[in-house]
Amino acid sequence: MKGKNQGKTPRMTPMDATRFFEILASARPDPATELEYINPYTLLVAVVLSAQATDVSVNKATEPLFKLADSPEKMVALGEARVRDFIKTIGLYRTKSRNVIALSKLLLEKHGGQVPDSREALEELPGVGRKTANVVLNVAFGHETIAVDTHIFRVSNRTGLAPGKDPLEVELGLEKIVPAQFKRHAHHWLILHGRYICVARNPKCPECPVRALCLYPDKTTAENLGAKSPANPTSNKARASASPSTKPRARRRARKPGATSRGG
Repeated sequence: MKGKNQGKTPRMTPMDATRFFEILASARPDPATELEYINPYTLLVAVVLSAQATDVSVNKATEPLFKLADSPEKMVALGEARVRDFIKTIGLYRTKSRNVIALSKLLLEKHGGQVPDSREALEELPGVGRKTANVVLNVAFGHETIAVDTHIFRVSNRTGLAPGKDPLEVELGLEKIVPAQFKRHAHHWLILHGRYICVARNPKCPECPVRALCLYPDKTTAENLGAKSPANPTSNKARASASPSTKPRARRRARKPGATSRGG
C-alpha cells in the first residue's frame, strides 16, 4: 500500500530555511544584481531587456545605449530605430525596442519622467510584468520583493525551500518561508546560487554550501560530475558570467531607495 504522503514534494522546515539563508548570506554578505545601470530608469530598461537574455548580453548592449540615453526624455528622442540598433544582439529586440520607447513615453505622460515606486503602476508599463516590477522595487527602492526567474524557480523547487507549479506559487511560498531578516536580499542570494552552483544541468552539489539542508534526492557527486562528457557542457546561459558579483559594478551608481524617483 502506498504511503499517505507519497508523491508529496518535500518542503524545508522554517528552521532549516533560516540556516539556509544564514549560510548564503555568510558567503555573499553584499549581493547585487549583475545588470549594470545608472539610475532607476536605466535599471527598469535593463530588466525589460533581460527577458530571455543573459545579463552579460544585456550589459554589452546597454553600455553604449545608456551613454546616450539615461532618461525617458533622451530615450524617446533617440527613437525606436536607434534603440533597435543598439539592442539587436538581444533576443526579441524588435518587441523590446518598441516597449522601451512606449514605457518611456508613458513615464513622461503619467509619472513626470520618474519610475513609480509601486507594483501596480510599474505593471501598467509596456513590457513590464510582475517579475520585472519586483526586481525594480527590490533593487531601486529597497522593497522586500522576490522576483522569481528561472534560476529561483529551479532552486526553490529542487531544494524544497518553496516548491510550486508556477512562479507566483513559488513567490508566495518564499514570502512565507524566508525569514524577515533575509527578505531584502533573498532574491539575489537565490539567483546567484542558481546561476553558479545549483545550475540546471549537472548541479554542483559537491561545491554547494547548503548541501546538507537541500532536499534534492539526486545530488551529484564529485565522481559523477567528473565523469560527464565534454560533449555535454554547461549551457551558455549558465556559463555567460565568469564569476558572481557581490558588489555593484563601477557603472552602476548605487543610490538610496527613492533618492531619485518619487514614491508610489
